[in-house]
Amino acid sequence: LYVAIGSWSDACRQPNLAVGTPGCPILDSAAGIWKFKADKLNQNFADGIRFSTGIKNAVGIDYNPASKTVFATQHGRSFDKLSPPYFTGQKSAELPAETIYELKQGLDAGWPYAYYDQQLKKKMVSPEYGGDGKTSTDKYADPAIAFPGHLAPNDLLFYTGNMFPKRYKNGAFVVFHGRAISPVKGYLVAFVPFVNGKLSADWEIFADNFTGSDIEHPTGPMKYRPMGLAQGPDGALYVADDLKGAIFKIVYNK
Repeated sequence: LYVAIGSWSDACRQPNLAVGTPGCPILDSAAGIWKFKADKLNQNFADGIRFSTGIKNAVGIDYNPASKTVFATQHGRSFDKLSPPYFTGQKSAELPAETIYELKQGLDAGWPYAYYDQQLKKKMVSPEYGGDGKTSTDKYADPAIAFPGHLAPNDLLFYTGNMFPKRYKNGAFVVFHGRAISPVKGYLVAFVPFVNGKLSADWEIFADNFTGSDIEHPTGPMKYRPMGLAQGPDGALYVADDLKGAIFKIVYNK
């Protein structure tokens, strides 16, 4: 049983300072994935094994039956007024990437010491730990795939049904309930193609326009915001909304 435990801190900084906390003590009990036995009752936190670390907040997590590995999304951190000038303004709106990691025992995704820049396609040193927007690092694992910043990936599902066309089999659906600035996208369900357990192409939009409006020039309240995913026994895809409590059912008709 794999359990994602999110961090309660955005950057593991010292209080009211733009300086990172040495050793980031949060990592001993959060910002990672823990592994527990599924056949043992009354377990405590200490019974778990820290499987992967450096993942700020993995809201979406799922098992890929083709690769026989666990994948997890990560809600990326934010840059704010305490960050150096490079990270404010436009860069703050665009970075860092939202990501999916293929998890392995001992994997370190780098939070809070590093972030992934989808524009440079590199793992970069975080400003709290000496980063300047130009200094990269190869100390931490790269993501399986990166998305525009601030999209907020809230669920992940590997499709094992037979209703949809063959190319969807064992691929990943990801639901985003946030909005990216560059490019302006958001509130959508994406599809990530996989073949034989390996990423085979870039992500694509699968279901869009849950808001019912132009998100580049919003003029009113959103209608819906996608939040969760589930697969029905017939292979239909269900999408949950967290604004009105609606459930959408997506089916394929030849």
